[in-house]
Amino acid sequence: MMLEIPKVLSSEQLARVAKMLAGAKFVDGKLSAGSRAGTVKHNQELDPNNADTDTLNELVVGNLFRHPLFQSAVLPARLSSAFFVRYSPGMAYGDHIDDPVMGDRNRYRSDVAITIFLNDPHSYDGGELEVRTGFGEQAVKLAAGNALAYPASSLHRVREVSRGERLVAVAWAQSLVRDPARRELLYELDVARQALMRVTPQAEVTENIDRVYANLVRMWAEP
Repeated sequence: MMLEIPKVLSSEQLARVAKMLAGAKFVDGKLSAGSRAGTVKHNQELDPNNADTDTLNELVVGNLFRHPLFQSAVLPARLSSAFFVRYSPGMAYGDHIDDPVMGDRNRYRSDVAITIFLNDPHSYDGGELEVRTGFGEQAVKLAAGNALAYPASSLHRVREVSRGERLVAVAWAQSLVRDPARRELLYELDVARQALMRVTPQAEVTENIDRVYANLVRMWAEP
């Protein structure tokens, strides 16, 4: 399932992020790539020793984790820190899938990849995130502050930037529910459950749907 998550960051928060990234040191993105991805990766990432890294993560990843749509669709058990990535003209990221297990000391399974767009899509040409799905390739370029969540197992790429600068934050989540089909069913059920709770919170059907949802999560969730 590919899902747009709107307004992860407000305009004020985006301005704060832009201020911290302006003039910051970026390093070759290949330094964090696996052996296969390193052959097709051409971008830059914020130096992990940057003094503002923790603050940026607390702001961007913290907002993402607290977003109700992210919680409903992803059911996150673990959420990585973010990589802050820059693409200048001529930079791209070829076809690849993400590593199945990530992290150094705190290892986690990468079920869901998330890209948070940090600057105005009209300020750069190219740079679309292309995800290969059963319905063909889907090209995505979202408004600043919005995020795209999609299966980390999907073959995907970033088209070459031809003008301007593309700024994004990328992160990965391990879900409580490993199976993506079950995760999608739970999300659809939760959407219906929340709609019923808003309209008829005391109705028997609402209580039944709420109970079914809770018990399916209990049945399928892994620690």
